[in-house]
Amino acid sequence: MEIALFQPDIAGNVGTTLRTAACFAVPAHIIEPCGFPFSDGALKRAGMDYAARANVRRHPDWISFHDASVAAGQRLVLLTTAGATPLPDFIFEPSDILLLGAESSGVPSHVHDAAAARVAIPMQAGFRSLNVAVAAGIALAEALRQTKGFPA
Repeated sequence: MEIALFQPDIAGNVGTTLRTAACFAVPAHIIEPCGFPFSDGALKRAGMDYAARANVRRHPDWISFHDASVAAGQRLVLLTTAGATPLPDFIFEPSDILLLGAESSGVPSHVHDAAAARVAIPMQAGFRSLNVAVAAGIALAEALRQTKGFPA
C-alpha cells in the first residue's frame, strides 16, 4: 500500500500524511508542484520528526508519477467526493496507491480518468469533504485492515 498526494496546497497536511505513512511503513509520493515551498521547515510542525523518517518519493509532475505507477503495475485508487464506490464496499489490493487531490481543487479530469477506481468516504449529508490528511488516514487504515498490511 502507498499514498500519493497530487499537488498539495498545505504543508501541514503533507506533514501529517508523511507522519502517518512513516508510522505505518507505507511509501508516500508527492506529485509536484506543491502550493508551498517543499522543505523540512514547512513540514516540521505537523510531521514532527516522523516526516523525516518517511519513505518519500517526489515526482516533478503527474506524467512522471503516472508513468512510474504504470511501470510498477500499481493500481491508482482515487479518493474523491465524486467517488463511485463507498470506502467500506471497495476491495483493496496490497499494491494499490491511494491518490488524494489538492485541498483546494482536488484533481483535474485527466487524473480522475486515469484512476483505476474512485472511492468515496461516506459521511453525513450536507458535508462537502474531510481534511485531506484525515481522509488519507481513514482510507489507509481500511486498506491496511483489508490487506492485513498493518506493521507487526
